[in-house]
Amino acid sequence: MDITQPVSGAAPATTDQRKGIRRTIAAYVTLTKPRVLELLLVTTVPVMILAEGGIPNLWLVLATVIGGSMSAGSAASFNMYLDRDIDAHMKRTAGRPLVTGEISPRAALIFSWVLAVASTVWLLLTTNWLAATLSAAAIFFYVVIYTMILKRRTEQNIVWGGIAGCFPVLIGWSAVTGSLDWAPLILFVLVFLWTPPHYWPLSMKYKGDYEEADVPMLGATRNGSQVGLQVILYAWATVACSLLLVPVADMGLVYTVSSVVFGGWFIYESHVLYNRAVRGERVKPMRVFHASITYLTLLFLAIAIDPLLPF
Repeated sequence: MDITQPVSGAAPATTDQRKGIRRTIAAYVTLTKPRVLELLLVTTVPVMILAEGGIPNLWLVLATVIGGSMSAGSAASFNMYLDRDIDAHMKRTAGRPLVTGEISPRAALIFSWVLAVASTVWLLLTTNWLAATLSAAAIFFYVVIYTMILKRRTEQNIVWGGIAGCFPVLIGWSAVTGSLDWAPLILFVLVFLWTPPHYWPLSMKYKGDYEEADVPMLGATRNGSQVGLQVILYAWATVACSLLLVPVADMGLVYTVSSVVFGGWFIYESHVLYNRAVRGERVKPMRVFHASITYLTLLFLAIAIDPLLPF
């Protein structure tokens, strides 16, 4: 036998192995909820610019984003590990790696802990102890307070559990300054108030899923008009909170106009949802869901631009 000749079938096997590796990597990435990581970037980087009053050290920005991404990815992975039983009952989450068996629960738990420890150590070494502590607190809040305690017990789960998503603004500010101030605290409250009108429309869309999984999301436990009214109240509170930043952080024309215009649009969409529900018409909750994401993105973009302009 000529040992220089390739073994039949070797190439396809190698190709299959590569595909398998890519699928495994993709499954682990899915554990980190990449779309949630986008929110991290949207809120963290602009706050760092605001804290600096200009463009901060780019290495510091990169280090903070890397650490924050690992931290958020860890929290999301722990969440999928703990919720794998109810995820199997929901169409929206039935394709998650722990449900399909692409990743074992043990592997997911190890991955979650590795990211949690790595993110904390990384931020401690590259930023400061305050940013690292806030990052660890965000993981604890999302995993223990929201996922383990609140999510399956109360329809107010996302209100208080959503606090975990507010930490990136504090982490970004503290990474630059090593301290906290009123401006990041206002933005913390803003994201806190924004989370319910962002998430409740989604729970309206997937009401059947939450009922099947016995998770008491407000959108699944109340009728459309009741949920719509709550969305309106929180939307108004969010916009009012955004305006507090103008005097506190001495924001300029770009942010002021943006907070009014984009906030007005967010409130309008919330009223449309409520009015349709009251009239018994077909509601379109995902319009508010997507509007909330666009609103927050544009608002924080204005926060990033405002300090760079002379007016």
